[in-house]
Amino acid sequence: MTLATLFKKDALFKHEYQGGQHGSLEVPAGYSLRFTDVTGGANCSLLMYNPRNLLERINLPDTLKCQHTFKMTTGNCVYSDMGRIFCSIVADDTGWIDSVGGFSNKALVEKRWGKRDYQNHRNAWRQNGQDSLLTELAKFGLGLRDLAGSLNLFSKVVCESTGQLVFTPEHSKAGSVIELRFEMGTVVAFSTCAHPMDSSEDYPRNAVLVEMVKSAPVAEDDACLNHCDENRRGFENTLQYQPNLSGQAL
Repeated sequence: MTLATLFKKDALFKHEYQGGQHGSLEVPAGYSLRFTDVTGGANCSLLMYNPRNLLERINLPDTLKCQHTFKMTTGNCVYSDMGRIFCSIVADDTGWIDSVGGFSNKALVEKRWGKRDYQNHRNAWRQNGQDSLLTELAKFGLGLRDLAGSLNLFSKVVCESTGQLVFTPEHSKAGSVIELRFEMGTVVAFSTCAHPMDSSEDYPRNAVLVEMVKSAPVAEDDACLNHCDENRRGFENTLQYQPNLSGQAL
């Protein structure tokens, strides 16, 4: 990978991750991560942590509860377990981001698609979500006890009237974009391994393009800020912890 690949025009970082891969970034406040489903049918599982205090991490139960929702999409915010906002969802071409399905583990992947390891199959091996996320967390001194529920971009899980959770195949189409605007500095670990409820015949290897770009300032009419009273309080909590240096309007 060359510097010309890493830094392209408006993107501070730009890289395409094939299915079954993983990565991590420390995203400063005032920057966005833009995720693009390259070929359709992708999944990208995200975890988030506060780099100033890694004990603070993504809390999806509180995220859903305070915004009175089961799904995530444009206008929603992702909360930490301290009531602060890691990021706002400012664009979502899919209309539904899964927040309840979690990520796959080694046993599930081997049962569904068969065992392959790196020693024998190199880049054609079959990675699982848990191990790939743990690999990234280890770079920040985190481990198994620090795992939390993941936000699964490009995936959709619905709850039927019986209470059964059902995965929607091929929910995301080629070229779909999801953009997350970060309201506070955040360590983001992600995995492009298959969703744990994906029953595809072959191990999915759908690519995801990840870009970091400068965010536009938050305006008075911002959809995420004004989505509900809880979000406005979440923004205020975040600014109390991290002073507003970007001229955002609250």
